[in-house]
Amino acid sequence: MPQVRVIGHDGHQFGVMPTVEALKIAENSRLDLVEVAPNATPPVCRIMDFGKYQYEKSKKEKEGRKKQHTVSVKEIRLRPKTDTHDLETKLNQAKKFLEHKNKVKFTVFFRGRELAYKDMGRVLLERVVESLEEYGTVESPIKMEGRRMTMMLNSKF
Repeated sequence: MPQVRVIGHDGHQFGVMPTVEALKIAENSRLDLVEVAPNATPPVCRIMDFGKYQYEKSKKEKEGRKKQHTVSVKEIRLRPKTDTHDLETKLNQAKKFLEHKNKVKFTVFFRGRELAYKDMGRVLLERVVESLEEYGTVESPIKMEGRRMTMMLNSKF
């Protein structure tokens, strides 16, 4: 690239000039010559403090990540014979997870003969859905996977 369009650190247009001359101008002002538009004809270069530019760019990215919320999946495990008080405790925990905009996966484990009573697990998960309908919506319906019955709730908040 023998010729480049040069923009000064204050936005002043230097125009099209040889690359060597643009480098001399940047060196005299103790700044860097940075190519900002390589696909343009001729390529556009800016005279700037590259270290400062990178620092400000990373600060902006960090600020953007700070406001971003990552959704994680929290799992709550149940058994078909989980008692009412234990279930209420687990539902309170699920409410907290949903209020913090997380997804909640409910899993009912069946052991031994309990597998013959799949309807107990389904009734339990339907009670969970009724209890948490104001906090979340069903993302994936109740389904059986081997000895486990699962369901996923998504936050309404």
